[in-house]
Amino acid sequence: MSDIQNDPFADIRPYHDHEVQAAIGRLIADQEFIAAILHYRFPHLAGSFGWLLAPAVKFFLKRKWAKLRSIAQVQLQVAAFMERMLKTSTTAMTFSGIEHLKPGQAYLFISNHRDIAMDPALVNWCLHKHGFDTVRIAIGDNLLRKACATELMKLNKSFIVKRGAKGPREMLKNLSQLSAYIRHSLDEQQSIWIAQKEGRAKDGNDETDPAILKMFYMEGKKRGDSFADYMRHLNIVPVCLSYELDPCDQDKARELSHKQQHGNYQKGEFEDIDAIIKGIVGFKGRVHVAFAKPLTDIPADADALAAMIDQQIWQNYKLFPVNYLAAGDSAKADAAQQASWQQRLDALPPESQPFLTQMYAAPVLKQHAQAAERPVANA
Repeated sequence: MSDIQNDPFADIRPYHDHEVQAAIGRLIADQEFIAAILHYRFPHLAGSFGWLLAPAVKFFLKRKWAKLRSIAQVQLQVAAFMERMLKTSTTAMTFSGIEHLKPGQAYLFISNHRDIAMDPALVNWCLHKHGFDTVRIAIGDNLLRKACATELMKLNKSFIVKRGAKGPREMLKNLSQLSAYIRHSLDEQQSIWIAQKEGRAKDGNDETDPAILKMFYMEGKKRGDSFADYMRHLNIVPVCLSYELDPCDQDKARELSHKQQHGNYQKGEFEDIDAIIKGIVGFKGRVHVAFAKPLTDIPADADALAAMIDQQIWQNYKLFPVNYLAAGDSAKADAAQQASWQQRLDALPPESQPFLTQMYAAPVLKQHAQAAERPVANA
């Protein structure tokens, strides 16, 4: 109780520098963490020789992480990993709009959400490469069922969004704490990354949930600020992440198909962890990160602001041949790309294929719809 009294965000915030070494020690001592490394790094040996390899892994990690004393040093380790990973999992990494950002200014980055780990990681990579500080990352507690996952995320500047409230009063308390923490971080000149809605847009339809914006405003309401004034103070920057290929696309299509046929879908115990790993190491082709201009002309209500953010995200989406093919336009793809797309479709059962098509076609259809509405939107 004393920790919460002294630090009202102790149970949700990322680790501070003085907590790094203890967290690393707990990670290395965590048998599940070591077992996970063995499983994904040495899948053919982990079962029979895990008892022999585990001490070696622990020794390696102790040596590798012995000098880490701060979150900034941890971030440099993550940046080095990102460099290696992008070389093997992408063919090109591009960006736009970074010139809209000012060094030393904190921003609230609201982005579309396609991949659990890679979305904030790519935003961080772009910021780091251009001399900006990395962001604090909002992550749902549903991804933190394992103690080692919590340690890793909090070392990587992640703060916890509590989703398992048992009643309205607890939910209100959690949301109020989250709203206050976001404002507290921005006041500390620490930028924030948060997805535009809970969960990934598995159908490719990136839309901002107004409830997220209302949560931001809870702290502003306490202070007596108007919605527009408070949201303007948060320096909101819409961010659009465009992946040519989604390593988890077939899993998403199967899940959506199962929901349509059976009315629900029950995730496996390690399904989120598997999705995180697949999203990180899986092949993504070309990737583009687009930063919009910070929003200044803020409307007076959450629904209108959500629509404004959506418009910025959709118009900044970078379209690839696979998107046009899914939308029925083969003129923008060569024969090899058309064959690759057909192969991707054929890897799924017929009932799942429409969901894959919808996922990749959505950005094209949305941009076309926006172009048709543009005179109204700009009025």
